[in-house]
Formats: sequence, C-alpha cells, structure tokens
Amino acid sequence: MCKVKFLTLFSVILLGSCSLNNKVDSKFVEKQMELSERQFLILLKDAERLNKIPRTISINDETHWANKDFDWTEGFFPGSCWYFYEFTDNEFWKEAAEKFQSTFESHKFYTNNHDLGFIFNSSYGNGYRLTGNKSFKKVLVTAGNSLITRFNPNVGCIQSWETDTGWQAERGWKYPVIIDNMMNLELLFELSKITGDDKYKNVATAHANTTLENHFRTDNSSFHLVDYDPENGNIRSKETAQGYSNESSWARGQAWGLYGYTVCYRYTKDVRYLKQAEKIARYIIDNPNIPIDGIPYWDYDAPNKPDEYRDVSAAAVSLSALIELQNYSKQDFTSFIKKVLKSLTSEQYFAKFGDNNGFILKHSVGSIPHNAEIDVPLNYADYYFLEALIKYKRYIEAKS
Repeated sequence: MCKVKFLTLFSVILLGSCSLNNKVDSKFVEKQMELSERQFLILLKDAERLNKIPRTISINDETHWANKDFDWTEGFFPGSCWYFYEFTDNEFWKEAAEKFQSTFESHKFYTNNHDLGFIFNSSYGNGYRLTGNKSFKKVLVTAGNSLITRFNPNVGCIQSWETDTGWQAERGWKYPVIIDNMMNLELLFELSKITGDDKYKNVATAHANTTLENHFRTDNSSFHLVDYDPENGNIRSKETAQGYSNESSWARGQAWGLYGYTVCYRYTKDVRYLKQAEKIARYIIDNPNIPIDGIPYWDYDAPNKPDEYRDVSAAAVSLSALIELQNYSKQDFTSFIKKVLKSLTSEQYFAKFGDNNGFILKHSVGSIPHNAEIDVPLNYADYYFLEALIKYKRYIEAKS
C-alpha cells in the first residue's frame, strides 16, 4: 500500500474548485451515507458469514478481525450499524447492531481495562439512545461501574493500562493515563444523566480536570501519556506510546482531546472545557504541518514530511468533534469542516465500491511505533466518519 503524498498544485486547484462549486449540504450528506451503506454491506456480509467483528485489513489484504477475548475496537462495528439504522430507519441495521454487540456483552464486567467507554458507548449507548431498550441501559450501568473501579482519587484519573503484562510492563510505568481516556468520559456523563447518580459524573469531571492540568503543553498540543505515582498523584513522566517522540504531537491523540473536551462541555457547560476544545481545534486547524487537504500526518512532528503516512482516523475523529463544537463556539470552523468532509469523500480516501474489503475509508494508522495497522482501513475511522455525516446533517437542518 502506498503513502499519501502532498497534493500537486493541480490537485490543490481542483480541490478548491470542488469546494466552491459543490455544496456540502444535506443532499451531499445523504449521498455519502448512501454510498457508505452500499460499501458497508460488503463488510457486513463477511462479518455475518464468520460471526466476527471486522477491525482492519492485515498485511496480506485479508480482513483482520477483533479479538473475541477483548478488543478496544469491538464496539465500533455495531456502532456503525446503529448509525445506518438512525439514517435509514431500516430494521435490518438495528438487527445487525444488536447481533454483533451481543457477542461482547460479557465484557461489561471487565475491570482491568479502561476502554469500556469506547466499547459500550459506541454500541449499546447508541442503541439505548435510538431505541430506549432498558436491557441496553443495564449493560451500560454495569460497564460504567466496572470502569470507575479504575479511578484513583489520589491521582484524580482513571488508570489507562495495566503495567504488569504485555509491552506496557516494559516501560516502567506505575499509573499511566493516556489522552485517549478522555473518550471514555461520555459514558460516565451519560450514566449520571440517565440514572440520576452523580458518582459517574464526579469521576468524569475529576479525570477531565486532572488531564486539563497535566496533559497539555503551552501550544495546546497534548502529551500522549502521563505516568503518575498512585500513592500521592505526583507526575513521574510525560511520554508517548504511539507518537513519534515524547515531545511530538501524535495526531489521533490531539483528536481524542478535542472530542473529549467538546463532550465535557456538552454535559457540564463548564466554559473551561469549551475553551480547551477551542484551543485544541485551533492547534489542529492552524498547524503549519497539516497538509492542504486537512488530513493530518500520523504525527504532526514526524520528520519525513511529505512522505509520512496520513491518518484518516485522526481526521474523522476531529471532524466529528469540530461539527459538534461549532454548535457551542463563537469561532467559525465551517471552512475547515467542509474541506475535511470533501477530502474524506474524495477518491483519495473514500474506497471505490467493492474495494477495501468493504471498509469505507482508506489510509489510517494504528500505531507506527508498534508496526501495527499502518496505511490501512480501521473500523473506528469509519464509525467517526459516519457520526460526522449524521452530525453535519443535523447541524445544517438546525441552521435552516
């Protein structure tokens, strides 16, 4: 597979011409959802044949499936089915979502991993939002109770990874907290809303505040990981696990932060969270190292530009967050939003029908330091892309 190069001058002119002549309106969104649905049906057919959740494509161009024992990405495939159900009102997609999320329901009891918010909010959370199914609510409550066992009041954060197994055991960490963890807070805020119990919201708020204080640099970029002393909450180190270097700005990490603080503002209306989301947005949009089409390199500080890999997953997460943030902020992000929407739906990044094993988007990056999932489709890139399309349709309709 090839890397995405800087656009040629002709391509830049063409991209600009397209953005001027083609409206990014409701009809545009509906067309992209229809094309996505047609492509996704290919992926669903393979998934149903094997009763497995697709995660990406392996190095030999075969579909790579989520680990049935536990996989942080397992919620995104049924979550995408829920978005198609929301868009089409077709029971077919509802049934598919319910079928595949049921395969990992037992993971709601896991207390040794922070990814429960990712997994259950994208799947059962969307299902509960769209159907009001009380059994889905019970699953969410159990998952939330498992998640908050990882909160340490001495630190003020939810611990991300365990430190006694796997590659994490080799790093010397005691209480690692990654910026990705901001994405698990939506489940906790929502649980306080639907149960009336503030214990979930209190954990989420503490985690957001501690992260706000310790994770961000003066230029509003984020470290990937802060390691704390669990006994007293002191900072032991600030590092990276998936970025180019400890001091670099890993692109998806910046997207996680933008999305996380936008969500925090949605639930709390705390202006500190709004301001932080706006600062991260400006860091991304105004970054001198972002290519002209708005799709970032996997790390903003990776040294071999323009030959570095792009990360479409980072673009999709940021896009979804920016569309929501535009509803709250007095700043204007619409030009960048439209540019990224046009880029992601171009043939450069949107798969030709029948290609890409049924995944919608191309050119994402999992983790270059781990030599894993490089320049491939990823199920969470598709999920946040679909979410962005639905959010943008709502945004347009609300304005009109």
